[in-house]
Amino acid sequence: MTAAILDRPALDRPVRAPLGRLLASELRWVLRRPRTVIAIVLLAGVPVLIGVGTRIASSAGVGPGGGGLFASLIGNGFVLPILSLTLLLTMLLPLLGAMAAADALAGEAAHGTLRGLLMAPVSRARLLGVKAFGVATTVFIAVLAIAVVGLATGVVLVGTDGLITLSGNTLSFGDALARIGLAVLWVTFQVWAVAAIALAVSAFTEHPLVVMAATLAGALVFGILTLIPQLDWLQPYLLTSTWPTITDVLRDPMPWDGLVNSTLKAACYLVIGLGAAYARLSTKDG
Repeated sequence: MTAAILDRPALDRPVRAPLGRLLASELRWVLRRPRTVIAIVLLAGVPVLIGVGTRIASSAGVGPGGGGLFASLIGNGFVLPILSLTLLLTMLLPLLGAMAAADALAGEAAHGTLRGLLMAPVSRARLLGVKAFGVATTVFIAVLAIAVVGLATGVVLVGTDGLITLSGNTLSFGDALARIGLAVLWVTFQVWAVAAIALAVSAFTEHPLVVMAATLAGALVFGILTLIPQLDWLQPYLLTSTWPTITDVLRDPMPWDGLVNSTLKAACYLVIGLGAAYARLSTKDG
């Protein structure tokens, strides 16, 4: 009897689940959502469409329209993954990040499951970390899929003898892969910054569509502000203003200033977004 009484506090103490198991469970939950899988597959199909169009245009003797990266794509398949990431970064990749962030908190609140998570013996910081991990992994998988499919499509359909940079130099296969890998990491981090802001919005609402609409509206407003000359003083604070610097990975030698500055700017947005999300979750009852 005495032993049972002494053991009771240990039995009543809440059991803390291992972090690895929580992350694995969240990842399984995220990747089982049909809309997440469909979105990743559709995004990964964009490089195929561009590659097929380029191959048809090349066979017909028609030059690619648009200039810039499109003009350098003929016979230079390594440009295709960079071109695809550049195009998708303007809208569709931020939309994916917003969708994942909306499902992470607002979606859980809409289905009534967030209240149970908030009442569980898990700290709010740990809960936010697990949800942010799911969002970040979804974004990384999507960006990586686009790059891999783009690389394979570029080599098979467009063809290449090496990466011909915008500076006119030809890089080796290994250097080309390193440039593409850098672009994947850079784009992923930029979308993480957008997703962090979306996660903060998601913590304040129970409607996932509100999160997606607010994120897309913000991206559009940032894009408009970038085009107004009288607001040049605002450019250093706009996340989207430095997104065109992704083309720097196709220059030789590669300039680092733009890539580093845009990464630091994205880090600021990331900290602000996660901080706002945590501030809301720490005072939220469900």
